[in-house]
Amino acid sequence: MAVAEEPRVLIADDHAPTRAMIRRVLEDQGIFVCAEAHDADGAIQAAQDFAPDVAILDVRMPGAGLYAAQVIADQHPDVKILMLTVSDDDADLFAALSARVSGYWLKGEDPLLLPRIVRRIVAGEMIVAGVLLNSIVKDWSDRDFRKRLREHLPREIHLTQKEYEVIELMSEGFNTAEIGKRLFIADVTVRTHIAHVIRKLKVKNREQMLHVLSSPSPKKDFGSN
Repeated sequence: MAVAEEPRVLIADDHAPTRAMIRRVLEDQGIFVCAEAHDADGAIQAAQDFAPDVAILDVRMPGAGLYAAQVIADQHPDVKILMLTVSDDDADLFAALSARVSGYWLKGEDPLLLPRIVRRIVAGEMIVAGVLLNSIVKDWSDRDFRKRLREHLPREIHLTQKEYEVIELMSEGFNTAEIGKRLFIADVTVRTHIAHVIRKLKVKNREQMLHVLSSPSPKKDFGSN
């Protein structure tokens, strides 16, 4: 039986100690590091010159790691891309997914996992750090909740994203203080969002608001109280 060749890896990060650490961890497990770069342009050129199987790119390196990811993905579609970052910002995560990366990993995670991650993405898996995966799940859950509400909200009623978030937590049984802690806003701000929704729906109180929002009644029934 033929033994599969270890993947060839490009490491691009402007922090030299980080590049050295990643190289050491990978090479200790038999993975060949074919090139290094310290910025986006260097990563793009190295992908052209050394034909890696995997490009490990720092999101925040000079020239923008996401830019390098997009160019490499366009020019070398067979190269798997693993983004490394210290940021758990959802915007960075979703931008990376849009750039067709194969993995998104936080630098704070155990670096000894990197050889396994590299082999898994070469095998065709999509790898996202667990804490970030929760963001993806929550984002789609939030979209589903808002979609259900919009299906029977009158067209003239427009709720803000924060109002949707407050309503969703209310519908799950959380009180004002709990909602404030979860959304990192003051209790008075939670009450203000609730008051705005009550006014927009033309109902009298929170109970009527939740009843209206959870009711499958036709749009014409809104504000009839």
